[in-house]
Amino acid sequence: MAQLVIESVPARLAGNTYNLDEEESHIEVNQELARTLGVGPLLERICPAHVYSVEADGSVGVEYAACLECGTCLAMAPAGVLKWHYPRGSFGIMFREG
Repeated sequence: MAQLVIESVPARLAGNTYNLDEEESHIEVNQELARTLGVGPLLERICPAHVYSVEADGSVGVEYAACLECGTCLAMAPAGVLKWHYPRGSFGIMFREG
């Protein structure tokens, strides 16, 4: 019988693949509201995929191609800061291990 080997979380996440929608981001940030409320650092901290970054000018950078589509940012960000939806059909993350 084969022995069960449990890999580290980073190793398991590395097996995921992405079908990138280069025409349409599924995440938009209301930069004015994000600056006013100072939510950039919050988004940086809570995102497990490190999608968000605070830029030198105070805006929030978004690397939507890395998104795990977990919805944590949408649940934690104040109302109106993010416009978030799942990527269009056939685009987005494809989980290797469910």
